[in-house]
Amino acid sequence: MPECPEVHLAGRFINRACGGLVFAGGVERSAVGRGPEVPFRSEAYRISAIARGKELRLTLSALDPAAAPPQDLVFRFGMSGSFRLCPAAELPRHAHLRFLTRESPPRALCFVDPRRFGSWRLGDAWQQERGPCVISEYQAFRENVLKNLDDKAFDKPICEALLNQKYFNGIGNYLRAEILYRLKIPPFEKARTVLEAVKDQVQKRRKKDPSLRLSKKVKLMQKNPDLLELCHAVPMEVIMAEKQLFDPEHADNYAAFKNWLQCYLVPGMSSLRDHNGRTIWFQGEPGPMAPRGQVPQKTPCKKRTQLKADPKALTPKVTSRASKRCRRAAATPPKSDEKEEGEEEEASGPGKGHARRRRRVTPAPALPEPEVLLNTKRSRQRSARKGRGTVPAL
Repeated sequence: MPECPEVHLAGRFINRACGGLVFAGGVERSAVGRGPEVPFRSEAYRISAIARGKELRLTLSALDPAAAPPQDLVFRFGMSGSFRLCPAAELPRHAHLRFLTRESPPRALCFVDPRRFGSWRLGDAWQQERGPCVISEYQAFRENVLKNLDDKAFDKPICEALLNQKYFNGIGNYLRAEILYRLKIPPFEKARTVLEAVKDQVQKRRKKDPSLRLSKKVKLMQKNPDLLELCHAVPMEVIMAEKQLFDPEHADNYAAFKNWLQCYLVPGMSSLRDHNGRTIWFQGEPGPMAPRGQVPQKTPCKKRTQLKADPKALTPKVTSRASKRCRRAAATPPKSDEKEEGEEEEASGPGKGHARRRRRVTPAPALPEPEVLLNTKRSRQRSARKGRGTVPAL
């Protein structure tokens, strides 16, 4: 989800890329855009932008003020919102709002949002529920937090309080993980406990030397920054990076952003879902207010990197059953006929084995019966026929 660094960089991009362009005509809106129609039309106008927290305000100013009054739009980027400048004949997908230039061939400044969670509204008013911006209104942001520590919002864990835009306007999921990781603060420590320690630290600084110059204060902040100072310093690192980490003209810079991350999605870090269902990454103990019934999960290391680091590693080969049988047959010598018969008897049972034994083994010669026994048998058969009175069947 775009956070305050991405929104501020989008504003810089619009002012830099569109500062010398003249736009003309009306504002085109897609049928599925989550915002109203823009009732503005001019034959020549310019566009400027200003960011505050997670909101961006565009101002459409006609070159002839008498022709049309200025029109303001306030954007929220949602999960995937961004601005792009491209040829009007090659509009990107999900371009929900388009401002066309007067040049030939025309170009279009597009608000692109694939997931359609972003929105816009008419007027110049910022959202009332949002507090001062952590970047552009740092002193007001700091005072707003420290003077409202009695609020119920600070009864929650610090990782959940950092997402409250009433006090931390601009902080999102990856920023809270990076800030807490650098200060080694457990994410599920009570927010009031952490911020009261910050307030006490500020009072101690004032008591030691109330006449500190601004330059010395800045040096002290850089050496021992507190939570509120990092809420300003960490987003500024992203904005002031030498290679723009979120430049709309260079989408490949995401690799540089991943290298900048120290905790968020980094292999080896632990993760838990907070009470709002959002995942927080951290290192060490989660803290006393961690959700019950959950076990911290380690972010796994990717196996692809291991294969690239050791390309000569042997990989097991998967063989079919037929190849295994061929190997076994080649490894074992052929059995004799006697052994095969013995194995077949054990496998097929006594009946079949007995029948095969009769075929293979030659029977011993029968002994001749004695003549006395033969005569007694014949006499018994004749007497039985006479008693019955029946003719023997042929």
